[in-house]
Amino acid sequence: MNTASTGGRTCEPAILDAADLASDAERGPRFAASAHRIVADLVRDGAALGWVDPPAPDEVADLLDGVIAATRVGDAALRAVYMDRSLVGLGYWTRYTRPTHRPHADLEKVAVAAAVHGRGIGRALTAALVADARKAGIEVLTLDARGDNSGALHLYRSLGFTEYGRLPGFVAVGERRYDKVFCMLDFRQEA
Repeated sequence: MNTASTGGRTCEPAILDAADLASDAERGPRFAASAHRIVADLVRDGAALGWVDPPAPDEVADLLDGVIAATRVGDAALRAVYMDRSLVGLGYWTRYTRPTHRPHADLEKVAVAAAVHGRGIGRALTAALVADARKAGIEVLTLDARGDNSGALHLYRSLGFTEYGRLPGFVAVGERRYDKVFCMLDFRQEA
């Protein structure tokens, strides 16, 4: 991964998992607030993260609390990317809850602060989540993306995801409509 300059220094990004965050007395308590700032800023700038308007801090905190609880029982993975002591990206997947879908998981969010776009952080973050899914025995990792999110779709394809469906004009943002693109990474084909 590329290093990036922060405050005149060069630092290597650190990718932490949920256990790392929980044991970090400084980062852990600030994680939800830092994650909210990234998500709210990205959504405000039009990012395709599932919200039309920036979510409230409590909404992001509740979402992350649920993901962290699911990681404790092996039903999710959470990764956070820090440069120096600042959160610059986060992502997670969760296992499907329906009994017939339990071997599978959905990569639900990958969010990287705009200030560090283009530095390989999204790729490293997504690759770490894919590795976590393999290690957890996930058979198929799915995701969906807004059709105009060409950068994310290119990244997912480069990591082995394939498109398996598309709903034309399904995502409504005001008067604009976008395709919803479904992708999958089938680990069963690796065996």
